[in-house]
Amino acid sequence: MVTDSVLLLFAGFVVNAISALLIVRGIYYQKRRDGSFIFTFLVFNTVIYFVMHLFTSIELSIGVGFGLFALFSVLRYRTETVPIREMTYLFVMVALPVMNSVFFRNGSYAILVLSNVCIIGVIWVLEKGWGWIYPQRQQVCYERVDLIHPSRRDELYADLETRLGRTILYHEVGSIDYLRDTADLVLYLDT
Repeated sequence: MVTDSVLLLFAGFVVNAISALLIVRGIYYQKRRDGSFIFTFLVFNTVIYFVMHLFTSIELSIGVGFGLFALFSVLRYRTETVPIREMTYLFVMVALPVMNSVFFRNGSYAILVLSNVCIIGVIWVLEKGWGWIYPQRQQVCYERVDLIHPSRRDELYADLETRLGRTILYHEVGSIDYLRDTADLVLYLDT
């Protein structure tokens, strides 16, 4: 026989999973088209939800949940470099089940729904770039150092835009190698 606590656990899991899937599949994947972090995001989210349910059901301190955050921050320094945007999504996927578990367990359903909608909404608006420009960054090794001079910027942009087929918003000059007549440029391209 299914008890009320099992139904409560499952209902909370469904709400948490829907929110996580909306963020990961509906926002992150639509923008990035990179599946390399999706497994990590969803597994972290799911496991932390059940761990937090365990913590709240056996009356352990919420401080133990924050101990998980400390553990994950230590793991951050022991693993390969993860881009800052993916770390932000990972933090959301860690914080979301903690919040959902506590709100669901306390019966704060309106706060749970409102907070999930707000988090999803903020992420969606930021990823859409409404009001902000997120230029794409690209490094190139450029062989025409004569065009690097600031007075020849228009010629530089015309040459690079012809080659790349993209509009250049601005650039940075890294290093110049006069022996090989090359320059390392960082280009910021219109998306």
